[in-house]
Amino acid sequence: MVAENTKNNTILKSSYVVGGMTFVSRITGFVRDVIFANIFGASPSTDAFFVAFKIPNFFRRLFAEGAFIQSFVPVLSEYKTKYPEKLKEFLQYIFGNLMLVLFIITFLGIIFSDFIINIFAPGFSNDDGRFLLASDMLKITFPYLFFISLTAFCGGIFNTYDKFLLPSITPVILNISLISSALYLSNFFDEPIKALAYGVLIAGILQYIIQFPSLLNLKLLVLPKIGFAINGVNKVLKLMLPAILGTAVVQINLIIDSIVASLLAAGSISWLYYSDRLVEFPLGIFGIALATVILPTLSKQFSSNDLKNYKRTIHNALSLALVFSFPAMFGLIILSKNIIISLFQYGSFTVDDTLMSSLSLIAYSVGLPAFILMKVLLTGFFSRQDTKTPVKYAIYAIIFNIIMNLSVVIYYSNNPFAGAHALLALATSLSAWIQVILLYQNLKKNNIIKTSLFFNTLSFKTIISSILMSSLLFLIVSPVEDWNAFSFYVRGFLLIMYIGIGGIIYVSVMYILGFRYKKYSI
Repeated sequence: MVAENTKNNTILKSSYVVGGMTFVSRITGFVRDVIFANIFGASPSTDAFFVAFKIPNFFRRLFAEGAFIQSFVPVLSEYKTKYPEKLKEFLQYIFGNLMLVLFIITFLGIIFSDFIINIFAPGFSNDDGRFLLASDMLKITFPYLFFISLTAFCGGIFNTYDKFLLPSITPVILNISLISSALYLSNFFDEPIKALAYGVLIAGILQYIIQFPSLLNLKLLVLPKIGFAINGVNKVLKLMLPAILGTAVVQINLIIDSIVASLLAAGSISWLYYSDRLVEFPLGIFGIALATVILPTLSKQFSSNDLKNYKRTIHNALSLALVFSFPAMFGLIILSKNIIISLFQYGSFTVDDTLMSSLSLIAYSVGLPAFILMKVLLTGFFSRQDTKTPVKYAIYAIIFNIIMNLSVVIYYSNNPFAGAHALLALATSLSAWIQVILLYQNLKKNNIIKTSLFFNTLSFKTIISSILMSSLLFLIVSPVEDWNAFSFYVRGFLLIMYIGIGGIIYVSVMYILGFRYKKYSI
């Protein structure tokens, strides 16, 4: 019992570390986006940069931080537990093969940048300069994929050894690099936005280099070897291929949104970007932090056949995901315009940009609980080295999103209307809910989850508390029209005050209803 409590405290401490460092990363990310909005606004040039940045980021999350990590960590945990004498050899071949594949992908990405932009942004043309600008910047940003994927490889090693600090703080380097590029480097370019592309590349190199000392301390800084005859390598590949689709549904849907948004009004890609960034804040702190910490733990519990604690960990993680995600969803919806105007409506960012961004923020917020729950539910499959089952559900979700997006485009082409981009965001949210329901039903069918996900006492308490919080916020928040006259500091103070009041109301009501955090400690 003492050992179990110690383990739970370690997991809880790790969750705080990942969540806290992710919070720092998201804050610097907000500063970055505020500077972007102030200097560049929501314009054709920002559309071009966000596409050029989103493409390597998409492949990173698809292959590296998504499918690769979900496949690599369980196998690495197995080697660490059962075959420690073969661990370094396994890492050498994984490292070498990963470098080879990344080099080929990066080289092809640079050579065929025009073709890739045509795929990911078919609505871009040379009339407004977006196509040529995006293609030029993609040649600069694509090598970021090489370095950040190797960084993710290092992060998988650290997470397996319960070293969560460095991987969770590394993204701050990207934000600092982009902030510096926007403020200082942009003055040296005829097209100032190109400075951001170089900022991405510089960040990727720095993010990888800072991993070396920690790898050296673990005595796991290995030289790469190329070969696919190692059993562990083949196992990772077999797990990874289906996991590519299973882990990246949200990212694939966001890319689909971006592709379709390029066919809508100029600025649509930027509006979706800014609203998505706000949803990423609670997703990173709660969803990604939970999934990052529990994946190696679940992998160890399953390898040790400790099914009792395995099921308990998943149950408690899902419970915490519900407790944190629903108030965040309600809060983002109620304060959508206030958040956008406080963070972004300065300089080149207009009142119309605020309105359009708030519409897509509301639409993405509807899916926030699903985005967070999905991160946790997927660990229930990947920790058992089951990457095939989520693929079926991912395909259903993607097909739904594509149909919804095409419907919007077809209607928009005949009847243009403001806010069409928000329907793309809503389609992404609904497709995430579809996948969550299917994942949950499968885990329940296999007796890994025993209780209902939504129809239970905890969910009832969470929803009631969230509704009460939202109702009181709706009554006390001052009209957003008045905020145009407020300075940056006044807006920021009011926003923090309202978020604080909302948090106090939610926590108080949950406590009155009998919720105790310790009961769900992981």
